[in-house]
This record gives sequence, C-alpha cells and structure tokens, in this order.
Amino acid sequence: MKRLLIDTHVFIWWLTDDPALGSMARSVISRGSNVVYVSAVTPWEISIKRSLGKLQFEADIDEAMERNRFFPLSITHSHAEQAGELPRHHGDPFDRMLIAQSQMEGLILVSADTVFSQYGTRLMNART
Repeated sequence: MKRLLIDTHVFIWWLTDDPALGSMARSVISRGSNVVYVSAVTPWEISIKRSLGKLQFEADIDEAMERNRFFPLSITHSHAEQAGELPRHHGDPFDRMLIAQSQMEGLILVSADTVFSQYGTRLMNART
C-alpha cells in the first residue's frame, strides 16, 4: 500500500482525464489498495486561479473527492511552520505547503513539478 498526496494539477488532470497524467501515475492513483490524499491547498489554489480567470475548472471538489475515494488532508499549524522553514528552492506557497505536508505525513508527492526534487521528499513523476 502506498500513501499518496497529489498536487493540484494532478487532481485536475485526473478529473479531466488529461493525457498529461502518465500511465504509471494514473495506475498508481487508481489502485484501490493505495490511499490518495488531496490537501486543503488544492481547493484553495483552484478557487484563487478561478477568481483570477486563470482556470476554467468547474467540478465540485468535495463530490469529486468522494466519487474517487480521495481523502482530505487538512493544513495544521505544524504544516504551516514547516512550509515556512523550507529552503527557498520554490517560491510558490501552495507547493511549499504540499512539500511540508508530504514530508511530515510520510506521503509520496505525485507531481510534475521538477523543483520538488530539491527538497528530498518522496516523489512520483506525474508524467510517467
């Protein structure tokens, strides 16, 4: 059993059946024995990008998570502190939070973001 945390773009790719999500990543996410988490960062990031006109994603996130058997991952004070203490390899606060959560919760972070490898967190390339 693997415990995964999927990045926001991976969540969107999964729900929209985007071919950018690689077959190996798709297989691991769909495997029923694996546990897939979606951070509270994801709806936050999606709503901000929607309001800025940068994203046309209209799915009901809670319903989509339930339908796909994804589990929510709340942001704790410890996650926030860890994210703030990370080296400045990545400036995006959403991504820094995902890194902190994956490290603290022992999750494999599924993402196509190549900068994540600089943090020593367990990663799975979403494009493979």
